[in-house]
Amino acid sequence: MEQKDMKKTPAIVISDVKKHYKLGQIGGGTLQADLQSWWAKKRGKEDPNVKIGQEDRARLVGQSFLALNGINLTVYKGEAVGIIGGNGAGKSTLLKLLSRVTAPTEGQIEIYGRVVSMLEVGTGFNAEMTGRENIYMNGAILGMSKSEIDAKMEDIIEFSEVRDFIDTPVKRYSSGMYVKLAFSVAAHLDSEIMIMDEVLAVGDMAFQKKCLDKMRSAANEEGRTVLYVSHNMNTIRQLCDRCIVLEAGKVVFDGDTSPAIEKYLGSERDLSIVNDCNYERNSEHHLCGDILVTSVAYMNKDFPVFETGEKIKLSVTYNAKKVFNDMAFRMSILTTDGMVIGQATSSPAVTTKLGENTTVLELNVDWLAPGKYGIKLVAYMVNEYGGNMNLDVVDMACVFEKSQSGNNGMAWNHEWWGNISFPEIQIVE
Repeated sequence: MEQKDMKKTPAIVISDVKKHYKLGQIGGGTLQADLQSWWAKKRGKEDPNVKIGQEDRARLVGQSFLALNGINLTVYKGEAVGIIGGNGAGKSTLLKLLSRVTAPTEGQIEIYGRVVSMLEVGTGFNAEMTGRENIYMNGAILGMSKSEIDAKMEDIIEFSEVRDFIDTPVKRYSSGMYVKLAFSVAAHLDSEIMIMDEVLAVGDMAFQKKCLDKMRSAANEEGRTVLYVSHNMNTIRQLCDRCIVLEAGKVVFDGDTSPAIEKYLGSERDLSIVNDCNYERNSEHHLCGDILVTSVAYMNKDFPVFETGEKIKLSVTYNAKKVFNDMAFRMSILTTDGMVIGQATSSPAVTTKLGENTTVLELNVDWLAPGKYGIKLVAYMVNEYGGNMNLDVVDMACVFEKSQSGNNGMAWNHEWWGNISFPEIQIVE
């Protein structure tokens, strides 16, 4: 009962918050790039520094970028709240405002309690100081006395797993060691609010689990408020009982975690038998551009829902700027959480011709549990050194559904049963 009453007490109140950034002429990374872009613009030419596929999102000059656009949000004490959204949605900007790294352009933020934050590896640490000295410094920033920090010191060192290096300057730490100590400091020093950006991805799996357990304990048992940003939907689902979805600087969903993840991942998108892959291409893969997949179409279905015993047959259309004699395709099967659960590669090798090509791929998905899945499609080749070289990557080439039939009519629970449905158990005696 006490926990319920505590959750009704606001820890953070955000009212009509906006954050503007002015985009000026400078911003290309180097003076040479800025001058090239300026000269191309003066002549009405294409910006030579815009990446292929991003021409429609060329750098804005002399304009204002609205990173957050009217955020209204109340977070209560003892809540573990996930914040998710695509790149540029405003997640990190929001955390910086809450951590007082920067101030809102408009609106008001009220914070009730001391805040400790990990926005990126290295935040709040002095590289020249030892691990122990950084612990004292962080505690002092939170207003703790030396005796209070001393009382926490042993727990911090033990949790961090860097005891042998605690009196070594942190500039000599690996990124994993840095994160372990930084999280341990944030988790154990006296604060009412913990703000975590996706920095735990640097640590090893065992330490990530320990951190998640600690954050869950901080919210559920210690009554602390946790705000957590991650692209890993599994960790969001494990830690958070409430989730915020940001899109273009606005809150588009605020509620339970599962529907929030579905909203973010677009699992409610229409199943389509043809996908124009240009809309799904991730320009951050930095590919050579010699192969460009343009569409993926289901050949054997009018609607991509498959029964056990049916195979997926895909027609992949792509343009080749050069001839390849040893190209192949790779499919990664994704859950609605964005987690890869399996992979298949094509055989034999594909020989391309210049211009448009079409290859038909067939995949057996009998062992997939009922539910909705996505396919990440990769065109690749093996180079002379035996390494894989990706030629094109389509992050969500198509979406399909595995039918519930064959499971005795029972809805499949992915959270508890996983994503693989093995053949029936045979009773032999």
